[in-house]
Amino acid sequence: MRGWIVERPGPIDGGPLRAVDLPEPEPGPGEVRVRVSACGICRTDLHLAEGDLNPRRPHTVPGHEAVGVVDALGPDAARFAIGDRIGIAWLRGTCGRCRWCRTGRENLCLAARFTGWDADGGYAERALVPQAYAYRLPAGLTDAQAAPLLCAGIVGYRAWRRAELPPGGRLGIYGFGASAHVVAQVAIAQGATVHVLTRSAAARRLALELGCASAGPAAAAPPEPLDAAILFAPAGELVPVAMRALTAGGTLAVAGIHLSDIPRLDYAAELFREKQLRSVTANTRADGEEFLRLAATLGVRPRVTERPLDEADRALADLAGDRITGAAVLVPG
Repeated sequence: MRGWIVERPGPIDGGPLRAVDLPEPEPGPGEVRVRVSACGICRTDLHLAEGDLNPRRPHTVPGHEAVGVVDALGPDAARFAIGDRIGIAWLRGTCGRCRWCRTGRENLCLAARFTGWDADGGYAERALVPQAYAYRLPAGLTDAQAAPLLCAGIVGYRAWRRAELPPGGRLGIYGFGASAHVVAQVAIAQGATVHVLTRSAAARRLALELGCASAGPAAAAPPEPLDAAILFAPAGELVPVAMRALTAGGTLAVAGIHLSDIPRLDYAAELFREKQLRSVTANTRADGEEFLRLAATLGVRPRVTERPLDEADRALADLAGDRITGAAVLVPG
């Protein structure tokens, strides 16, 4: 089968991805094999390719927003049937025994495994997934529309919850890529006022098209104080900017798995009056199930650009260069 591997992490223009022929994987106990019809391109894939995330195994196939049809079952795999459409997401396995797993916080499990990092992902024609960590997908979405929901949507949803936006509150979103434009739809549908701060002019136009109240440059001040904010851009220098924009008692949730260094914070201007700064770590399966139900109910529709699987390296370079608006999705062909 065709697929891509991270051959040697480094700058994306140096070609860390390589197209290869791979043997078709065979599902083990409790696993199913998926014939991939769409795989979203996530900024985490870029961090892995460029070496911001240390590789956990050599020559891994990236991609953790994969949608497809089950075409093989491993021993004891009975949750899905051949022909079912399912999704493969970032969280791939947990120990089930530690205090985090036993208290509903499996995203913090120290033995957690992740698709496209610990095991091969969806930048290929077929992929394996443990049945317990796969998702049934809502009807009404194309495969390409469903793919970004599996990480951009789920992790963005967890960030939105961690930001503790009050009902009808004012939400600031810093960076406006795949995850942010999904979260904005959820927040607006539930009555929030959303202000977007991002360096991309195309992303600012999309924000306004989606109903956001304002859209300005990343380092600009929003037109009103924020009750909550989410930082999606992997830019630590925006943390003080966002903290200054919060009103008293506001919360900033940092959504990325990688962030550049945060400058020194000024306590009086950026932390005092019970402001909170919080990180976001992956998601639980309960987050995923809850978000997918909510997205279907609210009619969330990611804006997607489809790219052929054969162009995965160029598509990832376009993501690095801010040349993708919304979400990019790899499809066969």
